[in-house]
Amino acid sequence: MAQHLALGAQGENLAADYLRTAGLDIIARNWRCRFGELDVIAREGGITAFIEVKTRRNLTCGRPEEAVTFLKQQRIRALARHWLHEHPSPFQRVRFDVVSIILRPGRPPEILHLKAAF
Repeated sequence: MAQHLALGAQGENLAADYLRTAGLDIIARNWRCRFGELDVIAREGGITAFIEVKTRRNLTCGRPEEAVTFLKQQRIRALARHWLHEHPSPFQRVRFDVVSIILRPGRPPEILHLKAAF
């Protein structure tokens, strides 16, 4: 597995564990359709959260959450619409979160959960 894919998978595992500990119910991970992939779909109370996970080893290219650009946000919203179409529920409330993870060697993971990030 390529290093960036392994880093992403490690980050997604850490994010899922963190979210479960924070009380969210994970509905799906790595949900795919022909248009792309959603990292994590979770429920918190009556809200369905579509969660993008970004993981970095350092801050050379900026903070992980900064990689969720406007274009990426638009893509996630479109994917969420597809998921909601496949999983209909009346009056479903949604939000879009970002989990930012920095994995520095010899340090504990730095995890930041940005609820309703966009």
